Amino acid sequence: MALTQTHMDRFEASMPRLEAIAYRLLGSSGDAEDAVQDTFLRWQAADIDRIEVPEAWLTKVLTNVCLNQLTSARARRESYVGQWLPEPLLAGDPMLGPADTAEQRESVSYAVLALMERLSPNERVVYVLRKAFDYPHRRIAEMLDITEASCQQLFHRAKKHIAEGRARTEIDAEAARPVVEEFLAAATSGRTEPLVRLLTSDAVAIGDGGGKVPARTKAFEGAVAVAKFMRGLFKPGKAKRDLVGGSAEIHATTANGSPALVAVVDGRVVGILCLEITAEGIAAFRSQANPDKLERATRRWAAAEHGEPLFHAF
Repeated sequence: MALTQTHMDRFEASMPRLEAIAYRLLGSSGDAEDAVQDTFLRWQAADIDRIEVPEAWLTKVLTNVCLNQLTSARARRESYVGQWLPEPLLAGDPMLGPADTAEQRESVSYAVLALMERLSPNERVVYVLRKAFDYPHRRIAEMLDITEASCQQLFHRAKKHIAEGRARTEIDAEAARPVVEEFLAAATSGRTEPLVRLLTSDAVAIGDGGGKVPARTKAFEGAVAVAKFMRGLFKPGKAKRDLVGGSAEIHATTANGSPALVAVVDGRVVGILCLEITAEGIAAFRSQANPDKLERATRRWAAAEHGEPLFHAF
C-alpha cells in the first residue's frame, strides 16, 4: 500500500532506535542498515492503520529480521578468513544509540559486542533488548514467541556468559586517556619492557583483517607476547607504508565508548585499535583493519573535527 506522510513520519521517528538495536544485535552497520530497510519494506506492505502500537510492531519485525541474519551469519563466519570482530563505531555515531545509563554504555562497548558472539541468537536478542533498551521480559517474550520464564532464563544465561568474559571493570574515559598516551609512547619506544609494565599478565591481542589485510588467525596471549606484538606493530617499515598507502597519522579517540587509537592515511581510516583498560592495566587490544568494516568510520571521520595526531606511524 502507498504510505502516507504520517506513516513515513512514524517510521522515520523509530529509525534511530531500530538502527541502534540492529547494530547491537549484528555488530555491523551495513547489516544493521539492511535489517532496518527490510523492516521498512514490511511496514510498507502492512495494513498500518490496524497496527495498534507501531513501535512494538516495528521492534518485533526488526528482531525477527535480525534473528534470521544472526543464524545465517554464523554459517558465513565459519568460512571467514581469520578472526571475526564487530565493526567499531567512532564517537558521536548515532548508530551507537542511547548512552544515558551504565547499562546502555556497556551494551555497546567493543568488548561486550565481541563477547556477545558467544551468545545464541535468542540470548543476544534478550540481552540487548533488556539490558540496553529496558524492554520488560513480557514484551520480549511476545516478540520471540516464548514464555516469560524462558525469556528470563535466556537473560540470566546471557548475563553469565558476558560476566565470565569480563572479570574486570574498565576505567572511565578520563582516567584512560593518560594510559593510552603512555601506551603509545611505550609502543613506539622500540622496547618491550615499558609495554609489559602497562599490561595485565593475561593480556590478549586479537585482530580482524578479513583476509584483505594481514592479521594473525590466533590471538596473542600473555603480557610478554602482546608487548612484543605491539612493539612490532608500531615499528616503522616500508612494507607497512605500502600496505596502507602511506604514513599513517595516529589519533586518540573513542570507539563504542571505549579508548581507541585510529590510524588515518589521507583522510581514510585504515585501522582502529580498541583498548580494554582496567584498574590492573591494559587487558585487551582488539584491532579492526578489514577495510569493509572501516567505510562508515572513514565517513564519520571526514565529517568531524580532529586535533593534531599523537604520532605519525610507519
